[in-house]
Amino acid sequence: MRSKKSRLSNLDILYDGMTIMCGGFGGVGSPPTTIDWIIDSGVTNLTLICNDAGFPWIGPGKLVTEKRITKLIASHIGSNPEAGKQMHNGELEVQFFPQGTLAEKIRAGGMGLGGILVDVGLGTSVEEGKEKAVVNGKEYMIEPALTADLSIIACKQADPYGNLIYDQSARNTNPLVAAAGDITIAETVELVEAGALNPEEIITQGVFVDYVIESKGVDWKWVWELKREG
Repeated sequence: MRSKKSRLSNLDILYDGMTIMCGGFGGVGSPPTTIDWIIDSGVTNLTLICNDAGFPWIGPGKLVTEKRITKLIASHIGSNPEAGKQMHNGELEVQFFPQGTLAEKIRAGGMGLGGILVDVGLGTSVEEGKEKAVVNGKEYMIEPALTADLSIIACKQADPYGNLIYDQSARNTNPLVAAAGDITIAETVELVEAGALNPEEIITQGVFVDYVIESKGVDWKWVWELKREG
């Protein structure tokens, strides 16, 4: 079996206009080294799919602040004023979904499904232009699945074959995102030898991961850290 351990500097997979899906929740569980690599590459006109817009200096929010994103698909942007500013200025297209709907759309994409059925928003402006289906006499909207050209995720431990273990709540959307990318990069805090992971603790199997890279660590300060310093 081929080792999936790699270096970001060896990868030539980024291009303008691509769709990137990022794991994490408010920056927790987002891959800091990989995000910096994307920024340093200079790629632009990106579509970003993630739970939220992070903070201006945290997680995927850094990509928004750098104006690399032209379309954002997320459940909220309230923690990132820069995203709101760009949206109101017409620089950033934002498509919102309820958090559960967004997660299920990503899960469906990873499992090869065409979409999901939802009833949240029926009878409101949300249903405008949506295909509908009736199941057992109940009407639903059809929400297409979400996939990406590249998925970037973060984990606590990985082996050379791409099997992953997450760190408590930092797991969040990462397993779903891992499965929904044409190419998936897993950024790990610790790279262990093959066979070192407890099979019962592995959440994402290596079949969903193309590259494993070692993290340089979080390079931002969390809001609570800044409040303590202030």
